[in-house]
Amino acid sequence: MSGDNDLIKLYSGRILALAAEIPHLGRLDTPMATVKKRSPLCGSAVTIDLSIENGKVSAFAQDVKACALGQAAAAVTGGAVIGRDLSELETAREALRAMLKENGPLPAAPFEGFEVLEPARDYKNRHASIMLSIEATCEAMTQALQADCA
Repeated sequence: MSGDNDLIKLYSGRILALAAEIPHLGRLDTPMATVKKRSPLCGSAVTIDLSIENGKVSAFAQDVKACALGQAAAAVTGGAVIGRDLSELETAREALRAMLKENGPLPAAPFEGFEVLEPARDYKNRHASIMLSIEATCEAMTQALQADCA
């Protein structure tokens, strides 16, 4: 039963509030790049649309079909992504991965909101869902940069 209590604690009020208020939910009409990622373990999926201007994210939308943890991570990503360049997005992705998998430090601003997911460290089966949005965003950013150079 203590495992159930731990899982209930994991879904804190802050995580549920973030999951209920995901910024930039939906799709863009004419994105420069679209990336869909799915976690085979849990079935969570995200589709990221984005466009760039001067090497920074200028438009962003996401379609999120994930557990509350994946939704909360998508909310943090969506809240911080506009105006970011690829380096900043990759730094956030690696910081989130390190926080979850290696007990690394909390991600820095503007992605400090990922700290709400720190209790998920112990739930390795949830890590893929948590990583989906930022991973797909990095992939879409890379594609948009390539399209912009073509």
